[in-house]
Formats: sequence, structure tokens, C-alpha cells
Amino acid sequence: ALSPELVCALRYRSHHFMSAARGGIAGFAVTGELLQHSQEELAHADRLASRISQLGGQPDFSPQNLASRSHTDYVVSTSLQHMLTEDLVAERIAIETYTALVRFVADKDPTTRRLFEDILAQEEDHADELSDLLRRLPVGG
Repeated sequence: ALSPELVCALRYRSHHFMSAARGGIAGFAVTGELLQHSQEELAHADRLASRISQLGGQPDFSPQNLASRSHTDYVVSTSLQHMLTEDLVAERIAIETYTALVRFVADKDPTTRRLFEDILAQEEDHADELSDLLRRLPVGG
């Protein structure tokens, strides 16, 4: 779960900086939202790394391992619509992943399960926000 959170934080950060250039006024309007998503994904990564450490593991922040360990992609987008669509796809993958992790952990580790549930709730909010943004994009956005 750590690697995809880091990849998503980086993708959102890139989209934050590129959205106005790729989407004009509509892109400028979403820059703050994309920055907030990036910050929240990084906070997820921090919480996961902390839990990994608490359980005696070593969080892997190695740039070489991020892409191979992540189940979401870092995609370079050419338009605002493509950026938001890629972000939405990644959020839906995260939702599926965290739903499965909550089921897998079940009652074996309530603290980790609550962590996964908290992150899942925020990923669902991100997906809803991205869906709304995509619906409001002007044609050709």
C-alpha cells in the first residue's frame, strides 16, 4: 500500500503544476484540489510507513522500487481531462485495494484495519471529487 500512495502523491503533484497549462481556466480552477489530494496521499504514505515501523518492518521509500511495487501507474498526461481521468482510475484501484485489505486483515489486527478504513474513506472522497470535476469540464477540456 505504501508504494502506490507515494506514486499517487507524485502524480497529483505533477498534475497540480501542469493543470493550468494543460487545461486553461478549468485547469487553473482545479490546481488547489490536486495539491490537496497530493498532500493527503503523502499523509496516507506517512501513516502507512509509521504502521510498518510499529510492526517491526522497514518502509521502502526507494525510488527504484516505487514503480515496480505500485499497482497504480504514473502517467504523463497531455490534457486536463486525461489527468483527471488517470487520477480517477488510480483512486478506483486504491478503493479496490483497501477494500480487499480491510477484508483480509479483518479482526486479526484492528489497528491496521482502522488505518486501512480511514484511508479507504478518503480515497472514496477523492474519487467522488474527481468524478464531479470531470463532469463539470467543458467539452474538449
